Amino acid sequence: MKLVTAVIKPHKWEDVREALETFGVTGMTVSEVSGYGRQKGHTEVYRGAEYDIALVPKIRIEIVVEDSDADDVVALVVRAAQTGRIGDGKVWVSPVDVVVRVRTGDRDAAAL
Repeated sequence: MKLVTAVIKPHKWEDVREALETFGVTGMTVSEVSGYGRQKGHTEVYRGAEYDIALVPKIRIEIVVEDSDADDVVALVVRAAQTGRIGDGKVWVSPVDVVVRVRTGDRDAAAL
């Protein structure tokens, strides 16, 4: 099993969610997070005053999938979240050794 983690722009969340549901992903964890990348935030003007935004709002999506589905899920997320501009986000994949469903005690593939 693999844990696919994606950090994307908030306005692309619905596009990513729809793509994942179409693929058949049945569960995921979504969090509102803040951070910055290479650009170290950005500057905006509000009522004539310029101010720095150090932490940019993002959406973090975590999905546990079978090994065979990991590449397809990554491709879906990238395609749905991509705008071609700085700050589109990142996707990474980590191995998962054990998954346990708390309610039933099911383990690994049965817990998905």
